[in-house]
Amino acid sequence: MTKKYAPHAPHPLKPTRLSPADILRVGAAGLRARRTRVVLSALGIAIGIATMVAVVGLSQSSKSDLMARLDRLGTNLLTAEAGKDAVGNEVPLPKSAVAMVERIGPVRHATATGNVDARIRRSDVVPEERTAGVTTQAARTDLLTALNARVGRGSWLDGASERLPVTVLGSVAADRLGIAAPGEKIMMGDEYVVVIGILEPVELVPTLDRVAMVGFPAAERYFGFDGHPSMVFERSPDHTVEDVREVLARTVSPGDEGSVKVSRPSDALAAKAATDEGLTTLMLGLGAVALLVGGVGVANTMVISVLERRAEIGLRRALGATKGAIRLQFLTESLLLSAVGGATGALLGAAATYAFALGRHWTPVVPPWSLTAGFAATLVIGMVAGLYPAVRAARLHPTVALNVT
Repeated sequence: MTKKYAPHAPHPLKPTRLSPADILRVGAAGLRARRTRVVLSALGIAIGIATMVAVVGLSQSSKSDLMARLDRLGTNLLTAEAGKDAVGNEVPLPKSAVAMVERIGPVRHATATGNVDARIRRSDVVPEERTAGVTTQAARTDLLTALNARVGRGSWLDGASERLPVTVLGSVAADRLGIAAPGEKIMMGDEYVVVIGILEPVELVPTLDRVAMVGFPAAERYFGFDGHPSMVFERSPDHTVEDVREVLARTVSPGDEGSVKVSRPSDALAAKAATDEGLTTLMLGLGAVALLVGGVGVANTMVISVLERRAEIGLRRALGATKGAIRLQFLTESLLLSAVGGATGALLGAAATYAFALGRHWTPVVPPWSLTAGFAATLVIGMVAGLYPAVRAARLHPTVALNVT
């Protein structure tokens, strides 16, 4: 007896899963087919990322330069300035102010300048009322040491020249008077004085850039200076600055400390750093807006791509592509598009930071986290921008997608 066998039931076919390499290849193929549109969409992302990276990089470069300047100049300088009384007249500091400040235990160095009533002119043919915005001050010979300032051209006052009718100009004062080199003469009051030096910019006390300085003895002899300092400068160890600050006013002017204004010049530079941080936050916000606009551009590109490729989607679905495969394809395209824009933007931002920083003689600083965060942001934007077009493409029924006239 012949044995009959029932045919086996056919095994259900399982869709083949795309490998990561296949997903990347399919996604890249979609971008290569529309290169002009891809470039324009990626440009929007690149502008946003370049802005954010450049803003962070320039802010960090500026801050690094500022901190280096503070380290070089020191933050332990305090000034005690003569104040004004109720009617607006200056209350002079005692002649012994410097000696009294030197008695404060932690103080390492003290010096002073004083206001001199002598108009500055280029020559005697210039009317007295045209002073070029330059004032006269008496200065002690140890002033540059206390301020960490330097002479750009010529020499500074010494024990001999402080008694003679000679002057040292601040950098701005020299420019305003048209003095290019030491050896020229200018009018100080009714006296001709010889310029023996021109200072480099004094970063901690920029007001000195606009003055002509003479020695205390010369100021008293030739210009009627009364010998009272208008500003006292002192340096002490960093850890004692606040302690010295508390006693400086009453030490300089016992019994009238309210008329003395005590300040820390380095605070102005620190305030500038805080201002720069606020501006950086604002610019980062603008960069984020540009990035968001770029993300909208990517979403628009992907939506149009879905509409134009309905036949392709229908054919792939008819040949067995799953909804998941279609979603992955369009999400991959969106991510690749954003990644191209993000990488380009990061390079442009870093290049802009280096170019600008080197042009300002700063040390370029591009924090690695800014590049990483910027690129990660582009991937998030690409994911969000491609999600709706990918879902829409996956929902197309093969017969509807192929019915394209």
